[in-house]
Amino acid sequence: MSNLVIIPTYNEKENIEKMIRKVFSLSEPFHILIVDDGSPDGTADIVKTLQTEFPEQLFLEEREGKLGLGTAYLHGFNWGLERNYEYLFEMDCDFSHNPDDLIRLLEACRNGADLAIGSRYVKGGKVSNWPMFRLMLSYFASWYVRMILWIGIRDTTAGFKCYHHKVLRTINFDAVKFKGYAFQICMKYAAYKHGFKIVEVPITFIDREYGESKMSTGIFKEAIFGVWKMRKLDL
Repeated sequence: MSNLVIIPTYNEKENIEKMIRKVFSLSEPFHILIVDDGSPDGTADIVKTLQTEFPEQLFLEEREGKLGLGTAYLHGFNWGLERNYEYLFEMDCDFSHNPDDLIRLLEACRNGADLAIGSRYVKGGKVSNWPMFRLMLSYFASWYVRMILWIGIRDTTAGFKCYHHKVLRTINFDAVKFKGYAFQICMKYAAYKHGFKIVEVPITFIDREYGESKMSTGIFKEAIFGVWKMRKLDL
């Protein structure tokens, strides 16, 4: 199997079954790995029930405690690389990322990209249902990152991505210590530093309808100050 979609979860019972069924309904075949951080709402139990229906496609890794988005993805990357998946995807569970766009990201990589980013801030990309303050905060955060790291990526904090496995095999995961938006920035910066071809695919980002946002002041501060640290990391 070539395609692995990694979805970190924490309290996503309203979304998890719909997301899994939607991904499995796509015209391209995908496997899904759920990395659940001990959700008290029973998210993992829903996944376990669905595994009886999709035993060869759906996988679950359970961790104790809320350990952060970045560590969840690194856990998933290592899991997928050990099993020799060719393309590995990052995607949120809350439908802010449209599962239909998985195919567009995959096509971008098949057509030469090493890393395809679902981008809100390139031509054709947009954000739906966000308050203006949050939109401006996100937009200027990407501008801030570009000015410090000198990378020509418009949506530096995007979390909807497709990696060719060679990108993940090259990056030094031990140097990536960030958990939130800073993790997303750092992974793009690492790919850029190693000279991989990065393509931004326009998407429409839709704010979640169900469940609670995981955004926090700590995550935002980590991104603001973390970009300065990235310039010195051995990625």
